Amino acid sequence: MAMVIDNLFPVFTLIALGSALRRWNFTTEDFLKVSDRLVYFIFFPALLFWKIGCAPPDLLGEVRLYLAVILSVLVVYALSTAFIRLAGVKALQAGSFSQSCYRFNTYVGMAVMMSAFGEDGVRRFGVLIALTIPLINVLAVGTLTWFGGGSASLRRRVEHTLKALAVNPLILGCAAGLAYSQTVNRFPLFLDNAFRLASYVTLPLALLSIGGVLSLKGLRDHARLSMVACGFKLVVLPASGWCLMKAFGVGGEPFKMGLLFLCLPTSTALYVLSSQLNSDTDLAAAAIALSTLMSIISLSAALLI
Repeated sequence: MAMVIDNLFPVFTLIALGSALRRWNFTTEDFLKVSDRLVYFIFFPALLFWKIGCAPPDLLGEVRLYLAVILSVLVVYALSTAFIRLAGVKALQAGSFSQSCYRFNTYVGMAVMMSAFGEDGVRRFGVLIALTIPLINVLAVGTLTWFGGGSASLRRRVEHTLKALAVNPLILGCAAGLAYSQTVNRFPLFLDNAFRLASYVTLPLALLSIGGVLSLKGLRDHARLSMVACGFKLVVLPASGWCLMKAFGVGGEPFKMGLLFLCLPTSTALYVLSSQLNSDTDLAAAAIALSTLMSIISLSAALLI
């Protein structure tokens, strides 16, 4: 239990503080948008580049872990798509529902990994980000394309996806870090100190922003689908990952890292993509809020295992 408190309390305290600051008008919507852009485009990619860039060259060695995580996402995508068909989920809601079943919150993940596993956890989490973000975006846009009611053509949506992946700052930061780790593998002291200073602001600002945008207002109208999506994200996805990692012989610290990754709440990026591609943003907001709250249980379970 001490492990749970030590590793999760700081993370969710900052999220709660972000929500309180927004409620008390210490922060504004404009401030949260600016801080989110700073974290997403500058501070977080820099943190990923720095942590991965000085990692051991064998960072890609946990192939079985990465494969198990990727297959787990594909399993949940297939199951959630089958649910959309069988349960008659409306076209407007299908894209938001699907994304909320497998998207993960990168900022919460990095904070938990850093707290629980230190430098090694951060580096391996960076590799997971680089491998899963492209897959998740392709799956999300694919669902939005087939079920969404928007007027954009298939070609336009495919182009949108490819462009988004090509300029995604998190993917670029991870890719640059991996290249750097395989070649130079160390930073001069002045650069190391600069990255370290920048890292001090990255995760606190990200977690405050998450708390600032959380809202339970739409949960009453979307309780059923939000609960089902939460079940897929925080129960089915970790269970699939557990089985696959055991089947592939993943054990020890990599196993726990993979399980924590799969127990993360759904990403706030879900709301943005749903808005861009004409899906139900109210459902997206409800799913994000519920998943974030319930992830306290799933992450606690992963740490105790």
